[in-house]
Amino acid sequence: MKHVGILGGTFDPPHLGHMIIAQEVQLSLNLDEVWFIPSHTPPHKNTTKTNAEDRVNMVKLAVQGNAYFKVNTIEIDRFGKSYTFDTIKELNKEYPRCTFYFIIGADMVEYLPKWNRIDQLIKLVQFVGVKRPGFSLISTYPVIEVEVPQIDISSTIIRNRIKNNQPFSYFTPEGVMNYIKEKRLYANGTSG
Repeated sequence: MKHVGILGGTFDPPHLGHMIIAQEVQLSLNLDEVWFIPSHTPPHKNTTKTNAEDRVNMVKLAVQGNAYFKVNTIEIDRFGKSYTFDTIKELNKEYPRCTFYFIIGADMVEYLPKWNRIDQLIKLVQFVGVKRPGFSLISTYPVIEVEVPQIDISSTIIRNRIKNNQPFSYFTPEGVMNYIKEKRLYANGTSG
Protein backbone atom coordinates (compact mmCIF):
# COMPACT_ATOMS: atom_id res chain seq x y z
CA MET A 1 0.00 0.00 0.00
CA LYS A 2 1.04 3.54 -0.74
CA HIS A 3 0.56 6.10 2.04
CA VAL A 4 -0.56 9.47 0.72
CA GLY A 5 -1.21 12.70 2.57
CA ILE A 6 -3.85 15.06 1.19
CA LEU A 7 -3.64 18.79 1.70
CA GLY A 8 -6.69 20.52 0.33
CA GLY A 9 -7.57 24.17 0.15
CA THR A 10 -8.11 27.12 -2.12
CA PHE A 11 -4.36 27.91 -2.22
CA ASP A 12 -5.22 31.50 -3.09
CA PRO A 13 -2.19 31.82 -3.06
CA PRO A 14 -0.17 28.86 -1.75
CA HIS A 15 2.39 29.92 0.86
CA LEU A 16 5.29 28.63 2.92
CA GLY A 17 2.93 27.58 5.73
CA HIS A 18 1.34 25.05 3.35
CA MET A 19 4.77 23.74 2.36
CA ILE A 20 5.94 23.39 5.97
CA ILE A 21 2.75 21.55 7.00
CA ALA A 22 3.06 19.13 4.06
CA GLN A 23 6.75 18.50 4.75
CA GLU A 24 6.33 17.93 8.49
CA VAL A 25 3.37 15.56 8.07
CA GLN A 26 5.22 13.66 5.33
CA LEU A 27 8.25 13.25 7.60
CA SER A 28 6.31 12.50 10.79
CA LEU A 29 4.08 9.82 9.22
CA ASN A 30 6.67 8.60 6.68
CA LEU A 31 4.24 9.17 3.82
CA ASP A 32 5.15 8.18 0.28
CA GLU A 33 3.64 11.39 -1.13
CA VAL A 34 1.58 14.43 -0.22
CA TRP A 35 -1.02 15.50 -2.78
CA PHE A 36 -2.05 19.14 -2.91
CA ILE A 37 -5.69 19.29 -4.01
CA PRO A 38 -6.93 22.78 -4.90
CA SER A 39 -10.67 23.09 -4.37
CA HIS A 40 -12.97 24.42 -7.05
CA THR A 41 -15.48 26.00 -4.67
CA PRO A 42 -14.91 25.21 -1.00
CA PRO A 43 -18.13 24.66 0.99
CA HIS A 44 -17.12 27.17 3.69
CA LYS A 45 -16.20 30.03 1.31
CA ASN A 46 -18.31 31.75 -1.32
CA THR A 47 -15.62 32.66 -3.81
CA THR A 48 -11.94 32.60 -4.53
CA LYS A 49 -9.92 35.66 -5.49
CA THR A 50 -8.35 34.06 -8.57
CA ASN A 51 -9.52 31.52 -11.11
CA ALA A 52 -8.88 27.79 -10.82
CA GLU A 53 -6.22 27.76 -13.56
CA ASP A 54 -4.08 30.37 -11.78
CA ARG A 55 -4.43 28.59 -8.44
CA VAL A 56 -3.42 25.23 -9.96
CA ASN A 57 -0.46 26.85 -11.71
CA MET A 58 0.68 28.45 -8.46
CA VAL A 59 0.44 25.14 -6.57
CA LYS A 60 2.46 23.42 -9.32
CA LEU A 61 5.13 26.09 -8.95
CA ALA A 62 5.05 25.77 -5.15
CA VAL A 63 5.65 22.00 -5.13
CA GLN A 64 8.24 22.05 -7.90
CA GLY A 65 11.48 20.40 -6.86
CA ASN A 66 10.02 18.28 -4.03
CA ALA A 67 9.80 14.62 -5.06
CA TYR A 68 7.23 13.91 -2.31
CA PHE A 69 4.79 16.62 -3.39
CA LYS A 70 2.25 16.22 -6.21
CA VAL A 71 -0.74 18.22 -7.46
CA ASN A 72 -4.08 16.51 -8.00
CA THR A 73 -6.88 18.46 -9.71
CA ILE A 74 -9.75 16.10 -8.86
CA GLU A 75 -11.84 18.88 -7.25
CA ILE A 76 -11.11 21.44 -9.97
CA ASP A 77 -12.08 18.89 -12.64
CA ARG A 78 -15.33 18.05 -10.83
CA PHE A 79 -16.54 21.70 -10.58
CA GLY A 80 -19.03 22.93 -8.02
CA LYS A 81 -18.75 22.68 -4.24
CA SER A 82 -15.85 20.52 -3.07
CA TYR A 83 -16.97 18.23 -0.29
CA THR A 84 -14.22 16.11 1.25
CA PHE A 85 -16.53 13.09 1.40
CA ASP A 86 -16.99 13.09 -2.41
CA THR A 87 -13.29 13.62 -3.02
CA ILE A 88 -12.15 10.83 -0.69
CA LYS A 89 -14.77 8.42 -2.03
CA GLU A 90 -13.58 9.10 -5.58
CA LEU A 91 -9.88 8.85 -4.63
CA ASN A 92 -10.42 5.53 -2.85
CA LYS A 93 -12.17 4.19 -5.95
CA GLU A 94 -9.51 5.50 -8.35
CA TYR A 95 -6.50 4.52 -6.19
CA PRO A 96 -7.46 1.34 -4.31
CA ARG A 97 -3.81 0.65 -3.37
CA CYS A 98 -3.48 3.94 -1.47
CA THR A 99 -4.20 4.75 2.15
CA PHE A 100 -5.10 8.42 2.47
CA TYR A 101 -4.34 10.82 5.33
CA PHE A 102 -6.36 14.04 5.19
CA ILE A 103 -4.33 16.92 6.66
CA ILE A 104 -6.26 19.69 8.41
CA GLY A 105 -5.45 22.56 10.72
CA ALA A 106 -6.62 22.65 14.33
CA ASP A 107 -9.28 25.20 13.30
CA MET A 108 -10.85 22.54 11.06
CA VAL A 109 -10.51 19.83 13.74
CA GLU A 110 -12.86 21.86 15.94
CA TYR A 111 -15.24 22.18 12.96
CA LEU A 112 -15.29 18.42 12.13
CA PRO A 113 -18.73 17.75 13.69
CA LYS A 114 -20.22 20.11 11.07
CA TRP A 115 -18.51 18.47 8.07
CA ASN A 116 -20.66 16.95 5.35
CA ARG A 117 -21.20 13.21 6.10
CA ILE A 118 -18.49 13.18 8.76
CA ASP A 119 -19.57 9.87 10.29
CA GLN A 120 -19.12 8.14 6.94
CA LEU A 121 -16.00 10.11 6.08
CA ILE A 122 -14.02 8.99 9.14
CA LYS A 123 -14.41 5.40 7.91
CA LEU A 124 -12.85 6.30 4.53
CA VAL A 125 -9.83 8.39 5.54
CA GLN A 126 -7.48 9.03 8.46
CA PHE A 127 -7.50 12.65 9.63
CA VAL A 128 -4.24 14.32 10.56
CA GLY A 129 -4.45 17.49 12.63
CA VAL A 130 -1.73 20.13 12.80
CA LYS A 131 -1.62 22.79 15.50
CA ARG A 132 -2.68 26.36 14.82
CA PRO A 133 -2.49 29.30 17.22
CA GLY A 134 -5.68 29.73 19.22
CA PHE A 135 -7.14 26.28 18.46
CA SER A 136 -6.98 22.88 20.16
CA LEU A 137 -6.70 19.46 18.55
CA ILE A 138 -9.23 17.88 20.89
CA SER A 139 -11.91 15.94 19.00
CA THR A 140 -14.28 13.05 19.49
CA TYR A 141 -13.17 11.90 16.04
CA PRO A 142 -9.94 9.94 15.46
CA VAL A 143 -7.28 12.49 14.54
CA ILE A 144 -3.52 11.87 14.42
CA GLU A 145 -1.73 14.90 15.87
CA VAL A 146 1.41 16.17 14.15
CA GLU A 147 3.62 18.93 15.53
CA VAL A 148 4.63 21.58 13.02
CA PRO A 149 6.52 24.84 13.50
CA GLN A 150 4.08 27.66 14.11
CA ILE A 151 4.27 29.91 11.05
CA ASP A 152 1.48 32.47 11.14
CA ILE A 153 1.18 33.09 7.40
CA SER A 154 -2.12 33.03 5.56
CA SER A 155 -3.26 33.61 2.00
CA THR A 156 -5.31 36.56 3.31
CA ILE A 157 -2.20 38.23 4.77
CA ILE A 158 -0.40 37.81 1.44
CA ARG A 159 -3.32 39.21 -0.57
CA ASN A 160 -3.54 42.20 1.79
CA ARG A 161 0.20 42.87 1.52
CA ILE A 162 -0.04 42.81 -2.26
CA LYS A 163 -3.11 45.04 -2.23
CA ASN A 164 -1.23 47.53 -0.02
CA ASN A 165 1.89 47.29 -2.20
CA GLN A 166 3.95 45.73 0.62
CA PRO A 167 6.68 43.12 0.13
CA PHE A 168 5.69 39.44 0.31
CA SER A 169 8.95 37.83 -0.81
CA TYR A 170 9.39 35.45 2.12
CA PHE A 171 5.74 34.40 2.40
CA THR A 172 5.48 32.27 -0.76
CA PRO A 173 7.90 30.11 -2.75
CA GLU A 174 9.81 32.24 -5.25
CA GLY A 175 8.07 30.71 -8.28
CA VAL A 176 4.67 31.61 -6.82
CA MET A 177 5.79 35.16 -6.06
CA ASN A 178 7.05 35.61 -9.62
CA TYR A 179 3.81 34.19 -11.05
CA ILE A 180 1.72 36.58 -8.94
CA LYS A 181 3.79 39.53 -10.13
CA GLU A 182 3.77 38.43 -13.77
CA LYS A 183 -0.01 37.87 -13.82
CA ARG A 184 -0.69 40.91 -11.60
CA LEU A 185 -2.86 38.86 -9.27
CA TYR A 186 -4.52 40.31 -6.16
CA ALA A 187 -3.89 43.92 -7.30
CA ASN A 188 -0.85 45.02 -9.23
CA GLY A 189 1.54 42.37 -7.84
CA THR A 190 4.54 44.67 -8.18
CA SER A 191 5.80 44.31 -4.61
CA GLY A 192 8.67 41.99 -3.83
